[in-house]
Amino acid sequence: MLKGKWALVTGATAGLGLAVAESLAGAGANIVLHDLVEPAETRDRLRTRFGVKAVSIAADLSQRVAIETMMADLLGRTGAVDILVNNAVVRHFSPVENFPPERWDEAVAVNLSAPFHLIRLALPGMKARGWGRIINMASIYSTRAVADRIDYVTTKTAIVGMTRAVAIETTKSGITCNALCPGTLPTPAIQGKIADIAAREGRAIEEATSDYLASRQPSQRFVALEAVGAMAVFLCSDAAQDITGVTLPIDGGWSIA
Repeated sequence: MLKGKWALVTGATAGLGLAVAESLAGAGANIVLHDLVEPAETRDRLRTRFGVKAVSIAADLSQRVAIETMMADLLGRTGAVDILVNNAVVRHFSPVENFPPERWDEAVAVNLSAPFHLIRLALPGMKARGWGRIINMASIYSTRAVADRIDYVTTKTAIVGMTRAVAIETTKSGITCNALCPGTLPTPAIQGKIADIAAREGRAIEEATSDYLASRQPSQRFVALEAVGAMAVFLCSDAAQDITGVTLPIDGGWSIA
């Protein structure tokens, strides 16, 4: 379905980014895996498993010059970025009054400014080819707040506005721009957080996981990483050509509870 298309997925060494990259590769897309440290081993596994072209690249997305250098190099190597998945994220846990200013600046740079720069650099090529798909990874927290996570809540809320702004400017260009809002995923970060809770409270992992999910998602189960990947593939398909500027929750009913 996506054979010959090049997809750039940021923050793709593991977790959600890797799952989305695998789903796109499974649909035939060539993949560019980005992370702070070049995910070369992941690249090689993707090539072998799916038989697609794969490139790995490292860049510090908090630095505009690094983003511009990465994109110039990437376009020189692949000739195109047809699909852009803005998935990379940083977060810090702290009350507002104690929040380190440098961590705030980093979060705004990586979670918000980097998607802007990547979109502006990818759009000219997409417009020239008359086709493009931009998927911004938002969150359940783009629609609600949680204590001690002002960087994450703020940037994920703002990325939804960016999605709408890009979508309205590209409606006649063969390009779509949408945001996905996953609920609780079984990522290494979340599983580590639950393990910390279990250790602190002297409980079994299974019990802590059950309580963690029950307080959030009415489904009382993790959102499957593969489900988010499948939605990304659908948004890249011809069937989704008229879906743009929308925010799609994948959260087991959390957003309506």
